[in-house]
Amino acid sequence: PGIYVCAKCGHELFSSRAKYEHSSPWPAFTETLHGDSVAKREERPGALKVTCGKCGNGLGHEFLNDGPKKGQSRF
Repeated sequence: PGIYVCAKCGHELFSSRAKYEHSSPWPAFTETLHGDSVAKREERPGALKVTCGKCGNGLGHEFLNDGPKKGQSRF
């Protein structure tokens, strides 16, 4: 439980309450902690590159049309 922060600059990114279980070994979240927590840009169709909103450190990818269905909880 707690807050996930950028490993490079310490900027707050996600709350553990927004983390959900899925089949990938990478952590996944339903929402950011703040509006400026992350930045996203299209890397290829269907995939966004996700970076720290403060320093630009690479955090991974967001795949469009993936994740929990609307209204579905991870609990």
